Amino acid sequence: MRLALAGDTMLGRMVGEALAEAPPESLVAEDVAALTREADLFVLNLECCIAEQGYPRPKVFTFRAPPPALDLLVHLGVDCVTLANNHALDYGPEALLETLDRLHAAEIAAVGAGATVAEARRAAVLEAEGFRLAVLGASDHPEDFAAGPERVGIAHADFENGAPAWLTDAVGTAVADGVLVTPHWGPNMTPGPLPYVRTAARELQAAGATLVAGHSAHVFHGIAPGILFDLGDFLDDYAIDRTLRNDLGLLFLVSLGEGGVEAIEAVPLKLEYCFTRIARGEDARWIRRRLAQACAELGTTVEAEKDGRLVVR
Repeated sequence: MRLALAGDTMLGRMVGEALAEAPPESLVAEDVAALTREADLFVLNLECCIAEQGYPRPKVFTFRAPPPALDLLVHLGVDCVTLANNHALDYGPEALLETLDRLHAAEIAAVGAGATVAEARRAAVLEAEGFRLAVLGASDHPEDFAAGPERVGIAHADFENGAPAWLTDAVGTAVADGVLVTPHWGPNMTPGPLPYVRTAARELQAAGATLVAGHSAHVFHGIAPGILFDLGDFLDDYAIDRTLRNDLGLLFLVSLGEGGVEAIEAVPLKLEYCFTRIARGEDARWIRRRLAQACAELGTTVEAEKDGRLVVR
């Protein structure tokens, strides 16, 4: 089974304005969309709510996407999103519940958030090519977004103290052929996984996770066997950090089988203003150098294929 993975996908603010004025397919290059649709399953981190209800919370950045954002997700062939992040509740519980309703109506699964803590922690089980994949989402920030027994919110996990028991238990008891854990962890704009992130990732593996695919840093990190520490960004309107290059990203294509992760490919991406395309030229070479360096530090190697894809060994 071939799984496509994308990191932070922010469809609010200026991206939302673009969605209101242009067809959804105009925000992602067709050759990128073709790759996501060709995958058996596509999972990404939805870094916003999709709603018309709610009011912005008193915080620096609040992201709310308009309803046409659903059309973009459908166009890309998204099968599941995680909402366990620091923007799911930007417009309050009403907007988050509306987001969940809209995703359900579009037949897109959602993990990591819900009307109660039990719902937020519940796995979604996706099936493709006879392979059943359980997906779990969790976020280590912000704590005040945490769902409660009767409180709308996200699946909060204090990863600084290791992978929480509720999450490792959920991994170990999932009834599926494989388990994907997609955590939102660590601070923004860090070039590599912090020690506590590495520890939590290993604990999730020990509990039985087939693949751990994190996000939050807004830049991609290196890859260890079975662990994509940070997927980076996929679509946004963010200012560019010229050192860490958050305008350069990766679309990950992971082959899963009975033995777990069989292969990992990464397609270099260029994130322009409210538009994502395949990276070319020096941008693609920068991505290759950066990924190779980050992977070498974790004991893995990167090879370039003739079509520009990067293969992680």
